[in-house]
Amino acid sequence: MNIIEAIFLGIIQGLTEFLPISSTGHLTVVGKLMNLVSAENPEQWTSFIAVIQLGTLVAILIYFWNDLWHITMDFIGDNLIKRKSFSTQSFNSKMGWYIIIGSIPVVIIGLGFKDVIEGAFTKNLYVIGTSLIVLGIILAFAEKIGKFKRELKDIKWYHALIVGFAQSLALIPGSSRSGTTITAGIFLGFKRETAARFSFLLSVPAILGSGLLQLYEALNYIDMSGIVNLIVATVASAVSGYLTISFLLKFLRKNSTMVFVFYRIIVGVIIIAMVWNNIINP
Repeated sequence: MNIIEAIFLGIIQGLTEFLPISSTGHLTVVGKLMNLVSAENPEQWTSFIAVIQLGTLVAILIYFWNDLWHITMDFIGDNLIKRKSFSTQSFNSKMGWYIIIGSIPVVIIGLGFKDVIEGAFTKNLYVIGTSLIVLGIILAFAEKIGKFKRELKDIKWYHALIVGFAQSLALIPGSSRSGTTITAGIFLGFKRETAARFSFLLSVPAILGSGLLQLYEALNYIDMSGIVNLIVATVASAVSGYLTISFLLKFLRKNSTMVFVFYRIIVGVIIIAMVWNNIINP
């Protein structure tokens, strides 16, 4: 991998991490087309993807800095300093609890199925193509029955837990972290922009945890040139990720997610057709 390829992959990561179209799926397809995914050591590709996700984490931290600061400060104040009961805590403090509750499923499932997630099965393009199509259809169904009335102030602990379980489905490549969580939010009656906003806030612990863990493991088998590529790709993903967050939140205020539904289904069909016709290895 050279610098240009690293920048290209970083931009793809930033664009697709927050749009409900699957960053892992897109990166794996592009990586295979560029002959960057090793069939013998698929863990290396998994580590690369997880590490450059730290760039999208930086994008979230910068974009939602004010929200995250107040959530953290109020959570500490209401739980460690004043020790208030949950019902009397501020909205921001409760949001801190909701993020913790929503992060539990992905931690348990992620650690429990770590070997499977890092293995060759989850790099299989049939899996990715099928996930793109199936989750696209589910998102379309959510759009059809969604009420789009609830806002962030209406969230409850069980909403956070349900969205958290949806986030764990993103461990299946092609599903999309933002796609599964936004879909769950719409099913629960939240406005599209609200579902996306909570999706991004909820992703902070998951991206931070997986990124740091994979960074530690990746240091065992990457050389100096590999480190440079990781840094370059991570910076590129941070820049493109920030711009994508801004775009999507504005887009969802007035538009549905159906454009992403059509995109997912079309891309999923193309991927499966390419594999079926031996244009690309599964």
